[in-house]
Amino acid sequence: MRVTQALSPSLLHRIPSRAVAVAVAAAVLSLSGCAARNELGETKAAAARSAPAVPVSGTQVTTVTTLQKFLGIFSPYRPVIQQGNFISQEMVAQIKPGMTREQVRFILGTPLLTDLFHAERWDYPFRLDKGNGEVVSSRVVVFFKDGKVERFEGGNLPTEKEYIALIAEPAKAEPKKDAPAQ
Repeated sequence: MRVTQALSPSLLHRIPSRAVAVAVAAAVLSLSGCAARNELGETKAAAARSAPAVPVSGTQVTTVTTLQKFLGIFSPYRPVIQQGNFISQEMVAQIKPGMTREQVRFILGTPLLTDLFHAERWDYPFRLDKGNGEVVSSRVVVFFKDGKVERFEGGNLPTEKEYIALIAEPAKAEPKKDAPAQ
């Protein structure tokens, strides 16, 4: 009795190399889905639901403990994403009870959230997602009565210099050059 090979040599030459490359790419992509979950087994949506809401008291800075990586090795580029109006301590210090809506709009900018049912309230949420996983969020709420500022919330905010330090990349140290002897 004669035993034949599972794949004859003539059949191996018939499989194009492009098909092998497509099969390998499909295997890599299907296995990369295993890296889409965090170490606790929660998905991003479940982790976001369990996170506390942004308090009105001021700025929060949270840091992700580990960055998600593609296949556990490669980390994709994550741009800095800013949403909302940045409100600094200096800007809030200018807001005084009795100011008009136009004066507040001039100082703080157009509110991100205005509600038809709560027309006497302007919300200024702010969120900065840095590429390294750090999230800076704050919220300022201005309450009006008869078109004038009654009160505002959200006082623990960064200064403009602190904000620039948050968004700026760390400065690269320049190598020291020896001064020429004279």
